[in-house]
Amino acid sequence: MDRQAIAGFVLIFIILMVWMYLNAPPPPAPAERAKADSAVVTPPKQEPTERMAGQEESTPTGKDRFGRFFSERAAGREKMILIETDLYRAVLSSHGAVVKEWELKNFKTWRGDPVQLVDYESPGELGVRFMTADGRLVDTKELYFDPEQRGTITLTGSDEREVRFVLPASNGGRLIKTFRFRNGAYDFDVDVEFDRLGDVVANYKYEFAWESGLRYTERNSIEESGFAEAHVYAAGEHAVLNASSVGEEVKKDHQGKVDWVAMNTKYFVMAMLPKSVETSAAYLEGTAHAAPDKGLVERYGMILELPFRGNARERSTISVYFGPADYDILSSYNKGLENVIYLGWTWIVRPISVYIMLPLFVFLHGFIPNWGIILIIFAIIIKIVLHPLTKSSMTSMRKMQALQPKMEEIREKYKDDPQKMNAQIMNLYREYGVNPAGGCLPLLLQFPILIALYNVFRAAIELRQASFFWWINDLSVPDKLFTLPFKIPLFGVQEVSGLALLMGITTFIQQKMSVKDPRQKAMVWMMPVMMTLLFNGFPAGLNLYYFMFNLLSIGQQMYINRQHEGEPLRKVDAKKKNRGGVFGKLGDIPRINKKT
Repeated sequence: MDRQAIAGFVLIFIILMVWMYLNAPPPPAPAERAKADSAVVTPPKQEPTERMAGQEESTPTGKDRFGRFFSERAAGREKMILIETDLYRAVLSSHGAVVKEWELKNFKTWRGDPVQLVDYESPGELGVRFMTADGRLVDTKELYFDPEQRGTITLTGSDEREVRFVLPASNGGRLIKTFRFRNGAYDFDVDVEFDRLGDVVANYKYEFAWESGLRYTERNSIEESGFAEAHVYAAGEHAVLNASSVGEEVKKDHQGKVDWVAMNTKYFVMAMLPKSVETSAAYLEGTAHAAPDKGLVERYGMILELPFRGNARERSTISVYFGPADYDILSSYNKGLENVIYLGWTWIVRPISVYIMLPLFVFLHGFIPNWGIILIIFAIIIKIVLHPLTKSSMTSMRKMQALQPKMEEIREKYKDDPQKMNAQIMNLYREYGVNPAGGCLPLLLQFPILIALYNVFRAAIELRQASFFWWINDLSVPDKLFTLPFKIPLFGVQEVSGLALLMGITTFIQQKMSVKDPRQKAMVWMMPVMMTLLFNGFPAGLNLYYFMFNLLSIGQQMYINRQHEGEPLRKVDAKKKNRGGVFGKLGDIPRINKKT
């Protein structure tokens, strides 16, 4: 390879390094695992029950806090209602008519516990707030409703059920909050009806609020914080709120109609979508705070503000999605809700992830249960698609190896005149039909595929906790073969990925087969070592794909070498020489002046 080809490879390598450095998740240190332990502790399941409120809630301060309309509801008896469907187990509380627990049946935390998405320290979520005519800010999460149902409600088949809570006011009016659940779906509706409260609610507005964020579920809390965000979507515009550093507080307000607001962790989403009434505003806020043992947790709050017109009876409905970040489920709403899942740059990488990889993976998974085997098949498919290009590249590289003696003669002859030397080498390429940049194109075409794979394996719920074999028990996170007694400087690598090592070994074999120039010996070992260290913290699925692609490339190179073994170099005719092509501009290099 001449200097131009080397420069091309170095440029690609630098791009890879910069992209990987910016996107690489930190390796899960023991401190982060300790944080994860504390983040997913699951208390005993709470059956529907009643318990008396604390003494402090029955003190006279309730009148001062809630005014003359709702002070009598500052104390009461809390009643729990359990909703059981095929997909989740939810607990509602009459203290605020809120969601207290939301446990997904088909998903486990990294430790094997059921995924519980509501913070146990929260008094409950999906509360309603408003100002009253006597100047009190009433948060109904602090008041006691009368439930019209008790005990456990189990839904099967196509069952649908309502759960109603009633909050009486001293003027004879009522606030009625109704939850509507249906089996087989992760969403539910919440109705809020104001009955004869036109003279009670002030400021012509009220709010739905979710304030405590979502519980973390993954092993690496720092990596999960890298995915945690809040979102607002309105008029086709998607805005994201992200508190990324410890102590940072961020806020975002949107005035007017919104299609939805949402928050997410790495694999789970909670979204509120107005249905019957247009919103007047939406407010998002988030904080990032340090957790024990150098952990990191991001919490987000969301408020939907709805108009109140002061009528004798008013009702509004919001739909709440509370489940996995499943692209197909979220896109079925036809409201852009799938945008909460980050699958790469919108202009090139995301379309590859959404329209090629995810559908292909899901299709293959329909009859192949093992995701690792699916990845191997995917590597074979990509190899077949790129075969004509890589074959041309490998043939060109083989010719370049055969041209090395002639190139050395030219370098020796014109060592004092670099300009003439380069021109003669380019003429040599042209005469024998060699494209020195041909080896770069397959790498460039693979680059978006690699980025798309990286994002799919980090974010797609379908691949979460997908095992392959032996030590590879989760293709969405780095696999760990062994742990070093020290950290590798600069890269911070201590837990060594077996697939990254295999990928590095196959990269070394490829380099050994293709690099024959003695001046480039450093490239033979430098590239594999750097790639191994950089890919060590990447999802096991990505490394499995790259390892398999390298194996196939090695086999392809061996086949081409054997097919053309002993074949003499032939010059191309003049027509082919000037035909050009993808890199046809190489044929336009001016010839050396014969007078010189």
